[in-house]
Amino acid sequence: MGERSDAGEKVTQVTVEPGDAGERLDRLLAVRLGTLSRTRLKQLVEAGQVTIGGATIKDPSLRVKPGQTFVLALPEPVADRPQPQAMDLAILYEDSHLLVLDKPAGLVVHPAPGNPDRTLVNALLAHCGENLAGIGGVKRPGIVHRLDKDTSGLMVVAKDELAQTRLSADFAARRIERAYRAVVWGVPQPRDGEISNLIGRSPGNRKKMAVLRHGGKPAVTRYKVVRAFKDAAALVECRLATGRTHQIRVHMTERGHPLIGDRSYGNPRSAGRLHALPSAVQSAIAAFPRQALHAVLIGFRHPATGEHVQFTSPLPKDIADLISLLEVI
Repeated sequence: MGERSDAGEKVTQVTVEPGDAGERLDRLLAVRLGTLSRTRLKQLVEAGQVTIGGATIKDPSLRVKPGQTFVLALPEPVADRPQPQAMDLAILYEDSHLLVLDKPAGLVVHPAPGNPDRTLVNALLAHCGENLAGIGGVKRPGIVHRLDKDTSGLMVVAKDELAQTRLSADFAARRIERAYRAVVWGVPQPRDGEISNLIGRSPGNRKKMAVLRHGGKPAVTRYKVVRAFKDAAALVECRLATGRTHQIRVHMTERGHPLIGDRSYGNPRSAGRLHALPSAVQSAIAAFPRQALHAVLIGFRHPATGEHVQFTSPLPKDIADLISLLEVI
């Protein structure tokens, strides 16, 4: 379907069939090629990468006519800015389109101010190497969702534009199945329920999220208590119908049951709950270094095969040890 030009570009020809008459050029290319998003193809047209009879076409809304043959020159993907850095990764599944991994607590997903390197993206660039296809013209892993630095568990990562586009659409349409387990203070009542409200930036602290009466975005978390440790704490499973920043942490705190170890969203009552525990348990829980939250399940439709796949991850040792402490109170 495609050849390489002297400049290293992949050259592909698309001929307009009678049934395509009047279609937009960018939409026609998206349907015919299948592996590039319409947004990406629109960018390529506007950048002068499409020609007809040697003449450059820069109008993605051009209405095509039967018999026309358009030539798309797809540039070689350029290296992404983050540098590859080899790190150990717990990869549960990988093929040419995507991979699923178990992210450890403490690992930042994407480079940002304060965390310029040693991130998951750096590690994926090293792991995948030349197996990364271009996403938006750049050789990079497609981060279609994120976990907080101190949240552990399952993530799916796209390796090509097809997977990036379809997984992103499935996340937006709430077709991705996600379950988390958290250890929270107290025992939520009722023990099985749904939290639904608006979440947005906290007016008092722009680094935090909060439940808002006005503004923000709809956020829905369905939870159930898996195990109660008297009335002191509980292991809770949360399933996300939406994916707002810090959603589980904000929702459980709003209900009066912040996650153990959550320095950002814990509330003053947590200290009182801690003092009610045996002294040996107090010190261990007070020293717990992160929010007790782990992504235990992810399920989705494979973007290339259409097959439904599902992956699970056991609780990591630090959360399992925390539960063992609570079981003896």
